[in-house]
Amino acid sequence: MVFRSSSLRHWALATVGTAALLSAGVASPAMARETEDFSTKWPIKHVVVIFQENISFDHYFATYPNALNPVGEPKFTGRDDTPSVNGLTGGLLTDNPNLFNPFRLDRAQAATCDMDHGYTDEQKAVDGGLLGLFVQTVGRKGVGCNPNGSTVMGYYDGNTVTALWNYAQRFAMSDNSFDTNFGPSTVGALNLIAGQTHGVVQATAPVNGVPTPTSASIPGNTFVAPSDAQGTVIGDPQPLLDDCSSPGSRAQVKMAGPNVGDLLNAKRIAWGFFQGGFAPSTPATFNADGSVKTPAVCNTAHAAHPGVPNPTDGNPSGADVHTLVTDYIPHHQPFQYYQTTANPHHLPPSSVAMIGKTDQANHQYDLSAFFAALKSGHLPAVSYVKAAAYEDGHPGYSDPLSEQTFLVDVINTLQQSPEWAETAIIIAYDDSDGWYDHVTGPIVSPSETPVDSLVPLPRASEPTQPASPGAIATSGNCGTPKPGAFAARCGYGTRQPLLVISPWAKVNFVDHTTTDQSSILRFIEDNWDLGLIDGPAEPPAGQASFDRITGPLVNMFDFAEHPQPRPLFLDRITGAALDRD
Repeated sequence: MVFRSSSLRHWALATVGTAALLSAGVASPAMARETEDFSTKWPIKHVVVIFQENISFDHYFATYPNALNPVGEPKFTGRDDTPSVNGLTGGLLTDNPNLFNPFRLDRAQAATCDMDHGYTDEQKAVDGGLLGLFVQTVGRKGVGCNPNGSTVMGYYDGNTVTALWNYAQRFAMSDNSFDTNFGPSTVGALNLIAGQTHGVVQATAPVNGVPTPTSASIPGNTFVAPSDAQGTVIGDPQPLLDDCSSPGSRAQVKMAGPNVGDLLNAKRIAWGFFQGGFAPSTPATFNADGSVKTPAVCNTAHAAHPGVPNPTDGNPSGADVHTLVTDYIPHHQPFQYYQTTANPHHLPPSSVAMIGKTDQANHQYDLSAFFAALKSGHLPAVSYVKAAAYEDGHPGYSDPLSEQTFLVDVINTLQQSPEWAETAIIIAYDDSDGWYDHVTGPIVSPSETPVDSLVPLPRASEPTQPASPGAIATSGNCGTPKPGAFAARCGYGTRQPLLVISPWAKVNFVDHTTTDQSSILRFIEDNWDLGLIDGPAEPPAGQASFDRITGPLVNMFDFAEHPQPRPLFLDRITGAALDRD
């Protein structure tokens, strides 16, 4: 069945009028007007992907739906009919194979240090499926983290990530979704839009050549297969096609091949990537012939961890973590790596009406443009929404409480839009940050290089000191790839949260389908009949985009029934529901 414009929008207007009264302090957008409408496979005319940072599933949902509920923290009580998730129970909590057992972090511990989430070191933590080397390989010490390296085993519950737990109660979540490949942010971001991390065609140092196991964890490294002139991204290089990248601080790369933006453009379907801080603090200037005189500068900033106390763990000096954090992070913007979809000079849209369409902005925008488009009735069919750094959830410079404020603000606003009846919000993450998770995904993309390591070592050879990944040798074996397969794309990686918030989402539902970041890509491709990234002909084994083999998201929806009649408005600070069933 193909869905076209329907009377659902009239239902939405009636619902929004009532719901807005329940959401004090949330501004209601103006009447929406769709100037173009495209047939879709399902009754979803707008997909909004909120792509957050660096969380494993267990880090946010280990004990869902059971929260400790200490005095002074927002209370969470799960519904009696809440389905179980594959979380931490029994021996995993009390007799864990790691150096330390998992333990609860409370709201006062929202600000933590950043963990190690390198391509190789995350594989070492998996320890051939034994999942017992997290402390030694990816645990870190520092401000907000325990000096013994145990914080990597920490998890939050519904008293801190209250909003996400409440969304899971009303809508659908997955407990079996994975990072497409091992590795950090850029790897996940590229897989989100292309299902492909291979295709580096231009790079600044470090460049061609197989990096050593030690250098493989340095942000920015790329790996080049001996038989292939193009490289594979395994680290966090910055986009070469971006004025706001920082030459010298990281490698910079340019990617070849198509991404979902190219597929959407071919069908003339409106889309955009909206990121906090993308609008330059100093715009680019141009010579009379159109060449660049001075590049754009992106230096807007916010204080880190607003409203979160300075951590005491690992902070004997009493260091203040509320320092300024630059809003825009170039290697979190995947479309900037591709010539066809980049906006190198961060030019604004020519008008609000052109947001989502091809003009000088080339579909890449500041976050403010998303709200302008929504308010004016020009919400694109596909929107990727990225918070400014201080609210993206990344440990070290952000935290779950700051992230919660952002998520609730965006979702409350979308639920008041007349477009809500035909909208699906997908909350996903770019990588796990190295946080402990007790589930290992299937290896659907083998790789055997010096930077791959999944074979467990004899227990006698494992270091007992935390944060010592260099003391654990790589195995050079993440499975045996087919001849000609692109190297260094080992995955699936670590398990991550994935939620669908929509009138069409199943209610209080936990999906166990095996999915990954490219499942979001495939959902968009299927809904708008875009075709696959690589086209109809399947490439040789081990070279294709993951969209061809990924698991579907559709089980998280119920398209057979009418959509849910009520949105769920939450408090932006506590995450508590403003209306109760």
